[in-house]
Amino acid sequence: MAVDHKSPSAAIESAHANYSLPVHDTRDFDDADRGFIAALSPCVIKAADGRVVWDNDAYSFLTGPAPTSVHPSLWRQSTLAAKQGLYEVVPGIYQVRGFDISNISFVEGDTGVIVIDPLVSTETAAAALQLYRTHRGGERPVVAVIYTHSHVDHFGGVLGVTSQADVDAGKVAILAPEGFTAHAVQENVYAGPAMTRRASYMYGALLDRGPQGQVGCGLGQVASTGEVALIVPTVDIRATGETHVIDGVQIEFQMAPGTEAPAEMHFYFPQFRALCMAENATHNLHNLLTLRGALVRDPHAWAGYLTEAIDTFVDRSDVVFTSHHWPTWGRERIVEFLSLQRDLYAYLHDQTLRLLNQGYTGVEIAEMFQMPTALEQAWHARGYYGSVSHNVKAVYQRYMGWFDGNPGRLWPHPPEVLGPRYVAAIGGVDRVVELARAAFDEGDYRWAATLLDHAIFTDEHHAGARELYADTLEQLGYGAENATWRNFFLGGATELRSGNFGTATQVTSPTLLAQLTPEQVFDGLAIRVNGPRSWDLDISVDVTFEDMDANYRLALRNGVLIHRRVPADPATATVTVKLANKFRLLLVALGDFNSPGLELSGDQSALQALLGVLDAPNPSFNIVTP
Repeated sequence: MAVDHKSPSAAIESAHANYSLPVHDTRDFDDADRGFIAALSPCVIKAADGRVVWDNDAYSFLTGPAPTSVHPSLWRQSTLAAKQGLYEVVPGIYQVRGFDISNISFVEGDTGVIVIDPLVSTETAAAALQLYRTHRGGERPVVAVIYTHSHVDHFGGVLGVTSQADVDAGKVAILAPEGFTAHAVQENVYAGPAMTRRASYMYGALLDRGPQGQVGCGLGQVASTGEVALIVPTVDIRATGETHVIDGVQIEFQMAPGTEAPAEMHFYFPQFRALCMAENATHNLHNLLTLRGALVRDPHAWAGYLTEAIDTFVDRSDVVFTSHHWPTWGRERIVEFLSLQRDLYAYLHDQTLRLLNQGYTGVEIAEMFQMPTALEQAWHARGYYGSVSHNVKAVYQRYMGWFDGNPGRLWPHPPEVLGPRYVAAIGGVDRVVELARAAFDEGDYRWAATLLDHAIFTDEHHAGARELYADTLEQLGYGAENATWRNFFLGGATELRSGNFGTATQVTSPTLLAQLTPEQVFDGLAIRVNGPRSWDLDISVDVTFEDMDANYRLALRNGVLIHRRVPADPATATVTVKLANKFRLLLVALGDFNSPGLELSGDQSALQALLGVLDAPNPSFNIVTP
């Protein structure tokens, strides 16, 4: 989205010139280039209809010294993350990096190849597999796919490396941690519309690529925008120490639930002396609560599983590789890397608890929090994706909730009501903008943003407030070391200047929705019920899924839709809906009464009434404006 960018201010340029980090330590560049075999040129991947779903060449500007519009540390991280191509981790294990936000790995067995984490999209995964085959020779068949965890960038491209038919025929095994499918679909369906709208800010997918726009997201560059799919695992990994042999390759698993994802696991390859740490030890501080929204993660458990991995695998390992970034080689460096990563999450957890038990609130702790020098100076512990500030608040939220205990903050007005009151107290919108201009000129962009937020929620069309607010957020973006903060700030500036840009991607694909259990489908309907509109309705609907020989009763009463599995007894229900399968229910919910396999009996107006009180999610709700 093209916009007119302003130049970095003197305050931002001065801050960048005076940052202090170990620039002499260039080992990451050596590691990121180690084992390079070949790149894709041009690195532009298209869907069958010609639409570009991945363009790594858009980041070709990431060369040389950092411009003043990008924090030097973030510029370094983005330069590393943008490297693309096929790399040898050790003989027999290969990675394609820079084809998506995540990595795809290939482990060679006796006859075929095991794929680890097939990226976000069918198209990028297929391109990565083709690059591997081109340079490793022949058509080595895929014999297994391993999903390290339940986030879409680690399974969404599965149809690019195998097919449902081959899995059904037993030609390909799909391995994943226990609970994978439920968590994978739940995260993308229950709060999916809100998360994806906010993700458009977090990842900056709709921003210009360039020194004054999006330069990456810290964990990678951005997510691809191709076809997202899911093949349900055929093997659930349930216990630490569980071992499987696939195509002659022995794999030893370690469970790590409730860490970076609700369902996650690490695993070790004895014959390669290689340890895969999924997404629990990457070259940045990760998120304990992502800015797009998610369940708060458990840093105490996270640190504990890293300690267990160190004790269990490190003495047997020559390399550790992950689902993002580049590997680390050599026992001494592996110990240093994993230990500092462990200390990072343990320190955030323990020190936040120490301070909250002294009475400090999350906001206060975030401002006063100090990291030890060893973590402050470690490149891989820097806050390019998660930040110390918002992770500390996440720990506080995990234990204490949103309320900080001050009764004056227990029942505040919402922004649309609060803003006009502040503005009136200050002396009107023009006076607020005047004060914000003074703060801007002094380089106090945080205070300027606070003032202008109130001004916009009083009069979103005030030209002076809107322009200055965009300029303020832009400067905050230029100054941010954290890529997701930068993208949020620049996203807000872009929408203030050019209007709402909506949602970049939708991950609720047909194959993903098809994996919903009936209970999850009904839960998905329940969270769409408009309560006030349905207070007076009293409806019972029987839903029969013929392919499952299962009958469920839905009851809408007091604005609440509940469900339970019951014996078929249409006489007690208002209407009976017979469906060929549960996926058809989603079409019916959209009003498609001509869907094949649909049979209705009884009072059909009851079903119409139920569907009539379902609200559709809004993929383009406002964020920076009322």
